[in-house]
Amino acid sequence: MRRRLTLLVGATTSLVLVAFLVPLALLVHTVAHDRAISSAAIEARALSAVVTGDEAALRSVVQRTNAGEPFPVTVFRPDGTVIGEPAPESPAVRLARTGRTLNAELPDGGIEVLFSVGAAEGTSVIRVYVGPEEQRAGVYRAWLILALLGTTLLGIGLLVANRLARSLVRSIDGLADTSRRLAEGDLTARARPEGPPEISAVAGTLNTLATRISDLLVRERERVADLSHRVRTPLTALRLDVESVRDPAERERLEMSVAALERAVTRSINDARRPAGEGGRCDATRVVRERVEFWSVLAEDQERPLTVELPDRPLPVGLPDDELEPAVDALLGNVFAHTPDGTAFAVRLRPGGPDGAVLVVEDEGPGLPESATERGTSGAGSSGLGLDIARRAAESSGGSLAADSPSGARITLVLGAPVER
Repeated sequence: MRRRLTLLVGATTSLVLVAFLVPLALLVHTVAHDRAISSAAIEARALSAVVTGDEAALRSVVQRTNAGEPFPVTVFRPDGTVIGEPAPESPAVRLARTGRTLNAELPDGGIEVLFSVGAAEGTSVIRVYVGPEEQRAGVYRAWLILALLGTTLLGIGLLVANRLARSLVRSIDGLADTSRRLAEGDLTARARPEGPPEISAVAGTLNTLATRISDLLVRERERVADLSHRVRTPLTALRLDVESVRDPAERERLEMSVAALERAVTRSINDARRPAGEGGRCDATRVVRERVEFWSVLAEDQERPLTVELPDRPLPVGLPDDELEPAVDALLGNVFAHTPDGTAFAVRLRPGGPDGAVLVVEDEGPGLPESATERGTSGAGSSGLGLDIARRAAESSGGSLAADSPSGARITLVLGAPVER
């Protein structure tokens, strides 16, 4: 934008300068031409006083004139004698012998100024030759000065336009930078109300919008946290009921499930109150191994063949374990929720690119519907948020989620590497 504004001012200034300097340059040429003709005419009139006198004196005056003036002088006497600069007797000279004073253009571009002087012995003609160089004397220098003046004015105009455009664009760049930071999750970003009134008004409106978004997010986090906190009461009652179970194995299994549910509730409260954009890191190998061990018990009960492929080294990823765990649980939970008992599934974790990790969960079930990856959409009566939870976890680390159905269902979760701060 800055360059466009500068170019616009430059084009406008150039048009104004052309409209002003071109006529002025033509005027300079005309003035120089008229000045040369006028000087030649004055020189011819000055000689007219001595033409009718002594011829020796006339020759002396003409010789001095030709030696000191830029315009050659020739005097055509009535008897055909030529005094001064040799020149042919042109038709214009013969016309001037009739008593007329005139100017005539010559083929070489010069002009002869003819002045007739009558006497008793006849009419003499004074011819003053004005060459092309004399007609343009000083013109080129004046044009050069005009060109330098125009260039200087254009440069000053571009400099002023660039300064004004820079101040204007700086304000717009500030707005763009603030908008970018807000889009990246930095809700503390604020624009400086500066520049023209219109841009300052936009900056103020953007700051008001950012404040409003921050307030709404705080309210929403507290609302989710309060909702999660309300679940603790029935969880407490459920734990008491579990403790009354007499079968030790069944009681232990139920206690583990209730503990996992409590951890999920606690995680929901922490996630709701965590500021947006706050990152973290964890070992994907450890987290996936722990979640697979948890779900393997249910897989064994439902006679589901399970294939697990995990690397023998840690794979750091750019999100905390309390975000990766629900993402893995969502992918594994989908297998149990959307496939019949006995369906085989596999969990594979491998390094992803230079850093990060890639988690693949696939099963031999009926496959995924086309809308399975849309938030809130499910074909099994569930909330349809499982894959969206996994997707948001992956995207928060700079990764992605992909789903396809080659033979069954396959979910690929790409996890980004942790960001060093």
